[in-house]
Amino acid sequence: MSEMRAARYDRYGPPEVLYVGTVPKPVAGPGEVVVRVHATSVNGGELSGRAGKLKLVTGRKFPQGTGVDIAGEIAEVGSSVRHLAVGDRVWGAMPHLRFGAAAEYVAVRPRQLSYAPEGIDLVRAAALPGVGTTAITALRDKIGLMSGERLLVRGAAGGVGSVAVQLGHALGAHVTALAGAKTLDLVRELGADEAHDYRTTGPAALGPFDAVLDTVGTELGAYRRLLAPGGRMVGIAFDTDRPLSSLGSIFLSTVHGARRVRFFTGNPLHQLFADLAAYVENGAIRPVVDTVHPLSDIAQAHRAMEAGGVRGKHVIQVK
Repeated sequence: MSEMRAARYDRYGPPEVLYVGTVPKPVAGPGEVVVRVHATSVNGGELSGRAGKLKLVTGRKFPQGTGVDIAGEIAEVGSSVRHLAVGDRVWGAMPHLRFGAAAEYVAVRPRQLSYAPEGIDLVRAAALPGVGTTAITALRDKIGLMSGERLLVRGAAGGVGSVAVQLGHALGAHVTALAGAKTLDLVRELGADEAHDYRTTGPAALGPFDAVLDTVGTELGAYRRLLAPGGRMVGIAFDTDRPLSSLGSIFLSTVHGARRVRFFTGNPLHQLFADLAAYVENGAIRPVVDTVHPLSDIAQAHRAMEAGGVRGKHVIQVK
């Protein structure tokens, strides 16, 4: 059996628990393909998983892998797969709450992939699958954002936020961005009509908004109160330091009141990745890459993301 390199960890803990080990290379089952991974990127869920904050899902069996986003080319096709061929450029993500894309090869079902967008290299493309499909789901599908509406994006320079600013602009909304002082230039460049430093501009100085996208997870009540009548709010994060009260407030606001908060965790499939590729190809969305790290520096990439001040995504180049 041939082997490959993959990022692993043998216990929960800080970024230093990550290492690059050697594991068996996957083989395509009848309904699967094997993707040779060119690059992946670091998402918040992987940080929480590695730190042990998702133990109810990830369990205590080690070693465990990390990485969700996939950008690469088809290396092997299972016997019942018809529409993909060896050499096809693809992108997508691992199945819901299953990590392991930070590896030379992954085996997935075709529904987890679409053709990668033309005109963009696969390393930069790896910054988009998870965050891009999350932004589309939030603004297009959950909120139903319309042209002329007022949108607030909280955490606008991060992975999801940087895409949401672009998508909100493309959909014709008036976009207000909250981000760190050093990234205000970036979010304006991405299409924000207004950009404010979250450290000096609190919710009391903002609003009203027709739509709020929260990528931070704290003070949800204060930002919910900024919604105009008929306003909609989507949260993609919760306060991991106060999970019960945070999730409780989300649940109550989902059940009661006109200014509802919608909360979801992403599990994108083929059509969403294809929709994202179309947005990239028509110029509405571009990847925002903070730093490209080699696979051997994955611990440094996790450390840098945890330090904050990120401009887009930390990408892990595998090939």
